[in-house]
Amino acid sequence: MSEMNQEERLNGNEASNEQKSTRKRYLITGAVVVVLVVAVVTLIVQKNKLEEERARQEEALNTAYIQLDSISNELNDRIVTISQLGGEIDTLLMIKSQLEEEKKQILDREKRNQLTIRDLQDKVDGYQELLLIKDEEIKQLTAINEQLLTENTDLKVEQQELTQSIRAINEEKSELEEKIELVSQLKIEGMQVVAISDRGRERASEFRNRHVDQLKIQFSVSENKVAPIQGKDLLVRITAPDGNVLFDVTKGSGTFMFEGREMFYSSKKEILYDRNKQEVVVYYDKGSDYALGRHEVEVYTDEYLMGKGSFVVKG
Repeated sequence: MSEMNQEERLNGNEASNEQKSTRKRYLITGAVVVVLVVAVVTLIVQKNKLEEERARQEEALNTAYIQLDSISNELNDRIVTISQLGGEIDTLLMIKSQLEEEKKQILDREKRNQLTIRDLQDKVDGYQELLLIKDEEIKQLTAINEQLLTENTDLKVEQQELTQSIRAINEEKSELEEKIELVSQLKIEGMQVVAISDRGRERASEFRNRHVDQLKIQFSVSENKVAPIQGKDLLVRITAPDGNVLFDVTKGSGTFMFEGREMFYSSKKEILYDRNKQEVVVYYDKGSDYALGRHEVEVYTDEYLMGKGSFVVKG
């Protein structure tokens, strides 16, 4: 009887242990499932947030485009009105062009992703403020025009004289700006072209092909106290006797614009101009014989001619 009781107790303990083990597995499985559910829910929430953020970004960009498009139309109306009232519209035309470029950026998929809502809103706010300013200007111009309509002939003549004076002032201002621009242009002086032989001997101005391994073009950039302090690209253009420009991309040649047309240059030299007189040396290696006769050397920068010189290759 004692042995049977002992066996029953052993079986009961085994059953109890098995139940505990099963319960423990259920608990672990449940915990894993909870963690997985939490992770999945977190991923879904994050994905939804990202999609909502993208949707908000897209909606904000579309709203900004619609606002800019509306402002563009309103700005065009202001331009027409101000022009009819005799106001100045050049600046508005440039702003209108800038606005259209910003609209294109929003439509451009690559550039669109680089735009921020805050920057776009700042632009929209700025343009809206501009419209308000122009509304005030239109009111003033309208008042002036209404006043002019009620004035007698003497006042009209006086107004015409005033307009002519303003026009004259603007013309003088324009001429002054052109003069300042001309005065600020850099000039070169004392150009000398030297042939350097393969032995390092130098010959100036006139030389033979056998004496030329490399050209050394040296000159001074004159002092100019009204010119801006900035980096300058000096473009050296060497023209052979037959009118052809010495040009070789592998030796640093390229093109530039001058008086509305594209021209070739032979070599380029970068300098930092500080308003003081500056000595410059440019080397050019043609790699083959030069044509016989006089070669012209011109130096350009910022689409204007700084100065020129020449050298002669003798037979």
